[in-house]
Amino acid sequence: MSTPLISLARHWQDANTLTLPVALAPWILEPASLTARLKQHCQHFRLQVLQEYSAVLPEFLQPLLPDTNAVQVREVILWCNDMPCVYAQSWLPEQTITKLRPLADLGERPLGDYIFQHQSLHRGTIEAAQLDVMLPQLNIAACCYVRRSVFQLEGQPLLVAEAFLPDISKLEATL
Repeated sequence: MSTPLISLARHWQDANTLTLPVALAPWILEPASLTARLKQHCQHFRLQVLQEYSAVLPEFLQPLLPDTNAVQVREVILWCNDMPCVYAQSWLPEQTITKLRPLADLGERPLGDYIFQHQSLHRGTIEAAQLDVMLPQLNIAACCYVRRSVFQLEGQPLLVAEAFLPDISKLEATL
């Protein structure tokens, strides 16, 4: 059984109540698709799947996804202009995947490209925290801001967390 490359076991707070770094705040507080925002700020965008596997939902995430036991975990890097800018982790409950089959087979398609095309999408509170990100395969070892949200899509829940990697600072956050 696989485990996430980065643990989300942290103290999270409503991002709107935090004093965030000026350069990161537009990224962290973005209510729409982070994928779409990244694509606006770079010439070349790509998604790299790091790992995808079935798992049991950890106890610390159960309050966010109640009545969930089995999940599919997907970990990806969002690249802009050949720079790793965002590490994303999604937790898709088995019942969500059963109802929304395309979520099971995204491949290198960004989750945001799929979910933000649905009018039924509802995003919960954007929460933020800081955590140490260790991704040796990308030569990244840094303290990064991370955000997470629970989405409801056609009444089905899913959790998405995104860590803003050091190279995000090389992109202009505002248009």
